[in-house]
Amino acid sequence: MSTRIIVFAKAPIAGLAKTRLAGALGFEGAARLARHMLVSTLDTCLTADIGPVELCMSPDPNAPEWAGVLLPPQLILSSQGEGDLGQRMARAARCALSGHASSNKVQQVLLVGTDCPQLSPALLRRAAQRLNTQDALLHPTWDGGYALLGLRQFNGCLFTDMPWSTPEVAALTQARLTQLGWRYTLAERLQDIDEPQDLFWLTASWASVLHIPVMEASHHA
Repeated sequence: MSTRIIVFAKAPIAGLAKTRLAGALGFEGAARLARHMLVSTLDTCLTADIGPVELCMSPDPNAPEWAGVLLPPQLILSSQGEGDLGQRMARAARCALSGHASSNKVQQVLLVGTDCPQLSPALLRRAAQRLNTQDALLHPTWDGGYALLGLRQFNGCLFTDMPWSTPEVAALTQARLTQLGWRYTLAERLQDIDEPQDLFWLTASWASVLHIPVMEASHHA
């Protein structure tokens, strides 16, 4: 089964990435953490070794904001393009599942961001395996969003008129999957790092770039 992981990321520069953390970390600190999150997530996805890894970038890959950001050469680079988060995610998922993203037919996709410290190679492999017998898979987060959406087919309703960055996103996505009549798995809930209070959940590795003491997230899951 061919699985493509699509990682959505903003360029890790001050004032663009993880701006909601700037109140606690400052814009430079938030950008430094964003860069570490990006590197760590890409390494996790490549280590999972379940198929091609695409970095869907904002702004586009040739923009000066990405200058100096060293990326693994085996990545597939693409642009998120215009529109809200739903439009950008929908475009990437539809492209991959339709076979337009490469000459190789992709049978399923895993859509992820870079802000979930619990994302691991084992979790990604397990998600791909679970998706083999389902139409979709959803890893919700404790704040009501989701850290991973796996799809074997595309339907735009999963991305349209969605109240992004609110506690309703995961529940509404689940409701729409049910309305579609799709077989889906609601997987374990994860923690992402979006707001200052979420910094408590940083792993030691992610917190090391900030020089702050933390408890491992696994101790509180």
